[in-house]
Amino acid sequence: MTLKLNDKKSIVAEVAEVAKVATSVVAANYSGLTVKQVTDLRHSARGMGVQMRVVRNTLARRAFEGTKFACMDSALVGPLVLAFSKDDPGAAARLFRDFAKKFEKLEVKALSIDGQLLPAKDLGRLANLPTRDEALSMLMSVMQAPITKFVRTLAEPHGKLVRTFAALRDQKEKSA
Repeated sequence: MTLKLNDKKSIVAEVAEVAKVATSVVAANYSGLTVKQVTDLRHSARGMGVQMRVVRNTLARRAFEGTKFACMDSALVGPLVLAFSKDDPGAAARLFRDFAKKFEKLEVKALSIDGQLLPAKDLGRLANLPTRDEALSMLMSVMQAPITKFVRTLAEPHGKLVRTFAALRDQKEKSA
């Protein structure tokens, strides 16, 4: 299907707008997947907050110009689906990692996070990044640990005194 110039411009503008706010993008070859499998992939992507687009490579290159994903130029070869993660940088990588386990036809070609092009073998590293909520909970537990230890240290002398009196009471009850 041939696209008119205005259609191409609108596609480039849409993809450029998504690329400006995205934190990461994953490009994968979807050849060999059935329509149902691609539909399932898109449905899963929507549930994870990942925006997917199938765009001609030349249009994607133009859309990426001036964005942090301009480094993906050399990776845009062949039939590709682009998955953009907005809030969680590892969401698209997790989506493709999990989907590629079920359907081996999906082949990740490249990924980029904040202007750095990564090879497809780094998909696992990006997918294992914690989500925002997980990172916040880890940070909170690290921040809470010194306070908890301080409170325990302050309470320990009182607890030790109470345990000593209880042991004396038990000893007197046994001897009486």
